[in-house]
Amino acid sequence: MLNRRHIRIKVMQIVYAFKGSESDDLKIQERALLKSMDSMYDLYLLLMSLLVEVNYKALDYLEKSQKKHLATQAEINPNKKFIKNEVLKLLRLNVHFKERLEKRNIDNWKLDNEYVDVIFKELIASDLYKNHMSNTISSFSEDKQFVIDFFKQIVAPNDKLYEYFEDKNITWLDDLPVVNTAIVKLFKKLKPEPSVYYFVPRLFKDLDDKTFAVDLLAKTILNSSAFSKEVEGKTQNWDKDRIANIDFVLLKMAICEFTRFPSIPTKVSINEYLEIAKEYSTPKSSVFINGILDNIVKEYELKGTLNKSARGMM
Repeated sequence: MLNRRHIRIKVMQIVYAFKGSESDDLKIQERALLKSMDSMYDLYLLLMSLLVEVNYKALDYLEKSQKKHLATQAEINPNKKFIKNEVLKLLRLNVHFKERLEKRNIDNWKLDNEYVDVIFKELIASDLYKNHMSNTISSFSEDKQFVIDFFKQIVAPNDKLYEYFEDKNITWLDDLPVVNTAIVKLFKKLKPEPSVYYFVPRLFKDLDDKTFAVDLLAKTILNSSAFSKEVEGKTQNWDKDRIANIDFVLLKMAICEFTRFPSIPTKVSINEYLEIAKEYSTPKSSVFINGILDNIVKEYELKGTLNKSARGMM
């Protein structure tokens, strides 16, 4: 779920906020980083559980409609296609998913159920829902595609949910695109009989990614002075007040990867930080950063100090 680029963004945010010195205990920053990354999993569970709650809401709505004094024939014998959706049923009944919700105390939608109502009302008013419910015939493939479309068209772009997540955890706004993409991919790959752990994927692809996150943070902060001198040596003709602080952070992180992570190709590091700069810094930052990093790499290559393995030189 958590990819290397987003790991770099998480590290960037901690380094940017860090006001201490290289001699400070890094445990506080490390804990903040791990907490920030771990909170992504809460966001994932929150979004997935929202789909379940909307499904429950549909069942409740159907049952109440049936009990109306002057219920129509359609209300007495409703189309149960959505409430019987096979994909949502798999999610709803998954023991490990329910256990994970309980363990992490994810019960937001019971307390803030007005957001379930918002999504439910938008869903049943949509052409997506009307077309899906135009008949009672269903299949696993159709149910899966409906859930994917429901999530992409109704849940992911909802402004009220966006504001809700912003209010709950400001870092979730950066996490949303990553988590949303992970959820769509998860549903696309879903089979009729998935693994019992399918709906509780790992946050990190492997232990190396978690180690990379902690090491990148520590090595960037511990070598901050040296990396700053490298940057200052290449920006003598630049007005320091006009260089965005975030650019300095990204440059130091890139230099850290050049010199402290031999297995990461220099081109990979440069491309990653250019993309991050485009999203988080000024319009001209990526051009500026590209020029500085290119000069640094050329200097390291001439001096023979570029600490890269053969794979890292790709």
